Amino acid sequence: MSTVDGLPPLRAVIEAHGLVAKKSLGQNFLLDLNLTSRIARQAGDLSKCDVLEVGPGPGGLTRGLLAEGARKVLAVEKDSRAMAALADIQAIYPERLDILNADALEIDPLETLTPPVRVVANLPYNVGTELLVRWLTPPAWPPYWASLTLMFQREVAERIVAQPGSKKYGRLAILSQWRTNARIVMELPPEAFSPPPKVHSAVVHFEALPAPRFEADPKVLERIVATGFNQRRKMLRASLKGAATDIEDRLIAAGIKPTDRAEQVPIEGWCALAREVAKG
Repeated sequence: MSTVDGLPPLRAVIEAHGLVAKKSLGQNFLLDLNLTSRIARQAGDLSKCDVLEVGPGPGGLTRGLLAEGARKVLAVEKDSRAMAALADIQAIYPERLDILNADALEIDPLETLTPPVRVVANLPYNVGTELLVRWLTPPAWPPYWASLTLMFQREVAERIVAQPGSKKYGRLAILSQWRTNARIVMELPPEAFSPPPKVHSAVVHFEALPAPRFEADPKVLERIVATGFNQRRKMLRASLKGAATDIEDRLIAAGIKPTDRAEQVPIEGWCALAREVAKG
């Protein structure tokens, strides 16, 4: 079977390099090159962008990103077993693919990449949420990336785009929607992967906003949101009592009923409360 880049199909690559997916690394390999190309296209025009890819594994999405015209790709892979397969791709695209055998939680992409940067990744399930939160909470905004196009378990994707009043609405929804436009752009069944996970997956595309939707100190907002949703079944006057001695007054000043629960408060309300709490 021929492929657009002349490299073997992914199943053959996995067999040739003995790449058995490791559960400890959260690995589920996406083998359909048509699907990896579709994911790459969800990131938009890549011809004038550098791309950070986390967890490329045997390189299916890497090949899709390069075939779709990415100016440069930095593929960060923790699993050293995948280096040989990625090196085969690098041989086809020597000027456009850099490979880093490292933990994505410990690197500075800007040492290699030049903005504008788009992040595109089939994230390992065991670090996906942690990486997302890091990308959404940099020291300064706007961030170094223009967009994120990321695959998650579908349940996580639904939490990201959830609206107030929903049981899935929480910290991830607020962190995501406060500073980005986030939407689910693809869904994938378990059988698209090897080995098939027990859950469906979904791709979420985030476009960074020039500034947050509402004014708030990020650290204060993160703290009160985490506190409020940690006991989401309680009324806010109870779940947030440690945030300020006069929390009821501050809730009222922010336009929030003290008897509301965390999931009832829209992002604008959380930001208003963060401003009230920040007054000291």
